Amino acid sequence: MKTTVLLYFVTIISICLFSKNNYAQVDSITLTYKKYLENIINYHPVAKKADLKIRLANAETLAAKGNLDPQVEANWNQKNFEDKLYYQNYEAKLKLPTKLGIDVTGGYENSNGNFVNPENKIDNWGLWFLGVEVNVLQGLFVNNRTTALKQAKVFQQLAQNEQQIILNDLVYDAATAYLIWQLYYQNNAILENNTSIANTYFQNTKQTYLNGEKTAMDTLEAYILYQDAIGFLQNNEQYLIKARLNVQNYLWFNQQPAILKDSTIPENYKNQFLPVIINNEAIDLVNHPVILAAINKLSYIEIEQRLKREKLKPKLKLKYNPLIGTSSNEEYPILSLNNFKWGFNFTMPLLFRTEKANLQKGAIKIQEIQLDLENKRNELKNKIESSRQQQQLLQLQINLISENIEGYKRLLDGENIKFNFGESSVFLLNKRQEKFINGQLKLIKTYIEQQIELLNYLYFSNQLLAN
Repeated sequence: MKTTVLLYFVTIISICLFSKNNYAQVDSITLTYKKYLENIINYHPVAKKADLKIRLANAETLAAKGNLDPQVEANWNQKNFEDKLYYQNYEAKLKLPTKLGIDVTGGYENSNGNFVNPENKIDNWGLWFLGVEVNVLQGLFVNNRTTALKQAKVFQQLAQNEQQIILNDLVYDAATAYLIWQLYYQNNAILENNTSIANTYFQNTKQTYLNGEKTAMDTLEAYILYQDAIGFLQNNEQYLIKARLNVQNYLWFNQQPAILKDSTIPENYKNQFLPVIINNEAIDLVNHPVILAAINKLSYIEIEQRLKREKLKPKLKLKYNPLIGTSSNEEYPILSLNNFKWGFNFTMPLLFRTEKANLQKGAIKIQEIQLDLENKRNELKNKIESSRQQQQLLQLQINLISENIEGYKRLLDGENIKFNFGESSVFLLNKRQEKFINGQLKLIKTYIEQQIELLNYLYFSNQLLAN
């Protein structure tokens, strides 16, 4: 800030106008930090979007359970030609999948006609069957069904962690916007008082010039200082408007953007709405949502990797169905151990190149996630430690600046007394005033920086939502 930019007071009474009681208008409405965050959590679209993660995970679980749904199949084939029924084949089948690579099957089939294929020819009662289909090699214990169920369970946990990550980010950005709003609002209050005092000093200097007690140079300097005060106030008001609109971006009600009233102000910057947590104890990152989400993704890929490893085995499916039919000497269906149908299917690629490549790609993905996980742990630890140290340094700066402000005030009071006795100059008085105002603004800025650093600490250590 330039030397002639800041204003100065003529009397000690002028300095008292900087008291915090003059910062807010009488009819102003305070938007507290608590009410602000309650609105965001309840109404902001991003908060509602976070809830969709859970609904998506529930749908994923339902889809995985659907692999175990019973299946009904029915086939009907009939041929008529030249008033003859060549054949009529009917089959109905019920299949009950299980978590293992075993399917329980049962059903009924019947055929009749003049030209029925001998292997499909059945007596008048038809043929009932009940049996199993077993994947002996590939897919007995590890298969698409069990894999989908396990991945759906991991996906539920991942959705919860991603929901918390989204809310953490939302609250962090919104809280930062609120702190910036506080900064420019408090600065604006100081600069408004400065402008009012500068105008009073200019009018007094102008009157004393007309009375012949001041020179034209003194009047010009007072006018320039008043113009500078207006310029700096307008400049801060530009930043205040941006900060206010940024806060307004986070406010919603009934699915509609909310608008802040002109009389709405933030709570006093000295109010401790964030908990002070400065300690030298190591932060446990085991339950951090960012870490847990990475672990969930790793588990998801590892489950898929076991399925890819299973596909390196040959496929061998055994089928066995006892048959219930009638013999030539019986009128009713009977069950005989001699009546059955069985078979098997066997397939095996000779080189397994596709399966091996998929397994290698999965291993690379796992390694990538493991490296990212270690990097995230290290980054979080360093950011937490950096934030802890920054808070301590900023607190020392706040104490130092507060002491300096008291010193600046005493120097300014003394300079005012000397000026009234004609032993000082406008230049020296302005320098004293500049130091005092700079100290006021720097104290507010440093305090807000400390709050932002505390916000960083809570965010990186996963304590933001809890507090």
